[in-house]
Amino acid sequence: MILCVDPDPNALAATSDALADAGYETATATSVAEAREVLAGDADVDAVVTEYVLPDGTGLDFVRTVRERSPDTACLLFTATPVADVDTAAFGDVVADYLSKDDPDAHAALRDAVGQALAFRSQTAYPLPEDEDARLAALDRYALDPAALGDSLDRLAEIATALFGVDAAAVGLIDAHEQRFLTCHGISLGTLDREDTVCTYALLDEGVTVIEDVRTDARFEENEGLAEAGIAFYASAPLVTPDERKIGTFCVYDDEPRSFDERERELLGLLADEAMEQLELRRERRDDGSVDDA
Repeated sequence: MILCVDPDPNALAATSDALADAGYETATATSVAEAREVLAGDADVDAVVTEYVLPDGTGLDFVRTVRERSPDTACLLFTATPVADVDTAAFGDVVADYLSKDDPDAHAALRDAVGQALAFRSQTAYPLPEDEDARLAALDRYALDPAALGDSLDRLAEIATALFGVDAAAVGLIDAHEQRFLTCHGISLGTLDREDTVCTYALLDEGVTVIEDVRTDARFEENEGLAEAGIAFYASAPLVTPDERKIGTFCVYDDEPRSFDERERELLGLLADEAMEQLELRRERRDDGSVDDA
């Protein structure tokens, strides 16, 4: 969905209609406050097209909000304000493409710019879940210091290795570009680029993901990191938030291929649910002021 923001009703309708004619679903807002309400709703916003001058701030004010929730969302200033009068210095590293409403065929240029921005966004080295923007927004609520969780996740990872007879287990969160691990047992994993992880593909699956021999899977045949870590077998269950967003995985690994039966899948799912409960409890305590995560 494309969110169009403009205080001028006629200009807003013209922009929305131009994008709708190109086949895009659109939503509209006339202020920063209204736009934030749309962003906070259930709809997935793929791109933002905003006027610079708004009644309660600027288009870049809203772009900053968008970037904080979803860094990869395409953002375009479609404005009558000359580029020289746009105060970009006040917004640091907040970036948006600029298009002038006064240019000839401005709406045609806008359609092209939106199409290019969305195409670039989709050209990642890995597939994205359909709810990627909402998933990342949910993840922001669990931006925890791993040390603040104490030993709870460490114990779960240790239990998993003994329960399934595997070499290693880990719990990781997957953001827009990386996977960072909250705990590892039997394996040392730092922050990994998302395209190098098996877990980013597991986000697309329903329930537990099992790859009996990673080395024979075409998706990972050139993944040197997996080979160096000696990972042959992989299984994971998703960490699912109360609003049904997958923010990470509870994984187990082994250096030999193996099977994973239905009971083992069920038990791994229970461990993932327990890990998610620990994250949710920590979030609730932080939100009510009981703890203060770094």
